Amino acid sequence: MDLATRLSELQKRTIEHREVLLTEEAAKTALVMPFLQALGYDVFNPSEVVPEFIADVGTKKGEKVDYAICKGGKVTILVECKPSSLELNINHAGQLFRYFSVTDARLAVLTNGVVYQFYADIEKPNKMDEKPFFTFTMDAIKPTDVKTLEKFAKSSFDIDKIVQEAGNLKLQSLIRIELAKEFSEPSEEFVGMMARRIHEGRLTPAIKDHFAKLLANSIATFIRDLVTERLSSALNASAPRDPDIEEETALTDNSEIITTAEEISGFHIVQAIASKWVHPKRIILRDAKSYAAILLDDNNRKSIARMHFNGVTTKYFGTFSGKDEERHTIADLTDIYQFGPQIEARLRELDDSLTR
Repeated sequence: MDLATRLSELQKRTIEHREVLLTEEAAKTALVMPFLQALGYDVFNPSEVVPEFIADVGTKKGEKVDYAICKGGKVTILVECKPSSLELNINHAGQLFRYFSVTDARLAVLTNGVVYQFYADIEKPNKMDEKPFFTFTMDAIKPTDVKTLEKFAKSSFDIDKIVQEAGNLKLQSLIRIELAKEFSEPSEEFVGMMARRIHEGRLTPAIKDHFAKLLANSIATFIRDLVTERLSSALNASAPRDPDIEEETALTDNSEIITTAEEISGFHIVQAIASKWVHPKRIILRDAKSYAAILLDDNNRKSIARMHFNGVTTKYFGTFSGKDEERHTIADLTDIYQFGPQIEARLRELDDSLTR
């Protein structure tokens, strides 16, 4: 079983149990230990994974780090855990900061079992950076996350390569943040640079304002086109069609359909929630021009939910009861988890084999 498969199985467990894991110990046992096992570490071998690790010097009396991962008798990674209900921030990393300077570790992980933040000493040797170089969440694991995590696996662990890669990842993260700012609200400098490449003549304030509006829309369209090229055909090519049904015709006319990465992530969340009652392969994403439908058994008469994510400012997640759809405003993809009861009720409504 490869890492991607192991993480996918752990993701289902995380989604199923996260709401009841209210203590740090519960998160460690149910989520963090299985995560370390997924990376190939033997959590029951104290020479490899040391629980409740205590440094000899330089730390507060009685202070411990939840796990120390060792290789060749030396500490390589420190892991500090918090309850799943706690939103992580740098204030929770105090123990990691102190232990980082008095051990051989050059990597540290702060986690609540759902979100994992990876730290290194990129800025200054033997001093843990204040910002993580890599963060991922079990809510929505991306292929790039899996590739990065493979470097932390026991079978391929190379501290020098990881630290070097950490520097690159941190820079890439900072670049992505700046790009996100420019793409959502282009700065005057960015607008001016692009306008000067295209416009001949003087750039008046009115022309700059016009370019700024066009630039934001053009960037959004360009990104959607890139996503479509890579994902849309793979998701829609093999789906069986019923040309006699009007709604399905709308769903299969993909000449102008753009399946976004956000819709893919939303689908995976619903698929993971639904997997508690039905096999994940029965949950299918079928995109349309105005919404992305999530179906049971690829049957357009069996809509589980719809994602209305095409709006510029507002996103809606639709749940079903009978033929009626109720749209809910969501601010973030993780808001979908609150609709678990509606998804369960809909599955029981659509599949008589499920006990009520």
